[in-house]
Amino acid sequence: MKYNRILLKLSGEALGGPDGQGIDEEVMARYATQIASVVRSGVQVAIVIGGGNIFRGLSGTQKGFDRARGDQMGMLATVINSIGLSLAIKKEGIESEVFTATPMEPIGSYYVRDKVVSLLQRGGVALIGGGTGNPFFTTDSAAALRACEIGADALLKGTKVDGVYNSDPMKNPDAKKYEAISFDKALVDNLKVMDSTAFTMCRENNVPIVVFNMNKVGDLEALVVEGKKIGTIVSNK
Repeated sequence: MKYNRILLKLSGEALGGPDGQGIDEEVMARYATQIASVVRSGVQVAIVIGGGNIFRGLSGTQKGFDRARGDQMGMLATVINSIGLSLAIKKEGIESEVFTATPMEPIGSYYVRDKVVSLLQRGGVALIGGGTGNPFFTTDSAAALRACEIGADALLKGTKVDGVYNSDPMKNPDAKKYEAISFDKALVDNLKVMDSTAFTMCRENNVPIVVFNMNKVGDLEALVVEGKKIGTIVSNK
């Protein structure tokens, strides 16, 4: 087994299916099946989901929203996504609980690091919603913060692409994919792995980031359980 404890970061748009809007129940069920399989293999899984399929705070400011209030709307969107995926995971027979960065009982339990770790240790999945609880921080930053707090072996960023490239593979057919890259080189080459706050937090706390295609069924298990080289790993090595 390559990883014992992971923080899985999923984008809200991914849950929205092809158009990236709302919640695609088929996508959510497919993700839940993969996550449940990994948990049954003995891997401890915490999850942070974005909210872009429902509302993105930054886009709201372009339409006249106050940034702080817009970000709060985005935080609530991440909680909606967390509840949905939690229910899907429970359907797979795996214990699952939603934690929120600000008090929202009975919608979710208030995030306490030790409670999350206790849930992971007994084979449950923790979905941590609400971002960091503060405006001006992305869910990438929230994922990095929680990964460091819970002592995750790695932060896995599940995306629609299969790794980190030197340019956009959707626009450049000759784009080069990295199997492994150091944090320093990613900075020098200005590769957009995660936002700068999240990236720096992982770098300083020696938490590797693995970027992979969550939509390719089987890759999550092959990566974390079988230890196969899937996607791109960014680390201090």
